[in-house]
Amino acid sequence: MPTSRSDVVWRTTLLGVAFLTTIVAANWAIGEFGLVPVGFGLVAPAGVAFAGLAFTLRDLLHDASGRRAVLVAILVGAGLSFAVAPPAVALASGLAFGLSEAADMAVYTPLRHRRWLLAVGLSNVAGLIVDSVLFLWIAFGSLEFLPGQIVGKTWMTLLALAVLITLRRRRMVTA
Repeated sequence: MPTSRSDVVWRTTLLGVAFLTTIVAANWAIGEFGLVPVGFGLVAPAGVAFAGLAFTLRDLLHDASGRRAVLVAILVGAGLSFAVAPPAVALASGLAFGLSEAADMAVYTPLRHRRWLLAVGLSNVAGLIVDSVLFLWIAFGSLEFLPGQIVGKTWMTLLALAVLITLRRRRMVTA
């Protein structure tokens, strides 16, 4: 069944707001809560869960409205983050999300029409590694929390994939 223009606008708006919210919330949480446990005795900056969810939302926004919408959302999210987070965190977040978008798209784009869930999962892994390394290095000048970042973001990727699988089985989401 064809999708109406209003459905596309509604979906793009909803996903764009959700994606922006995760970016801003991730940066706010870091300034507000510092480090949090993520399992296995590891810790990560508190925004790790929000940032991990952002990778899946980024893929969904890309499908709904294209790469340009994702890039605009990253820029807007970075700009808004300056109002709620330390400047170094906001700057690091914007740069890391922007550059990790390239890694995400390199994996996601060629796979998305053939194996959508695999594309989401693998692109999240590529994006979260690039994002984690860049963010930690730019914001803190250290990769001390890299294992925690990767574990925390992987938890969110697994959760997001579980939700997407459930929604696909109920035919509430398509790719």
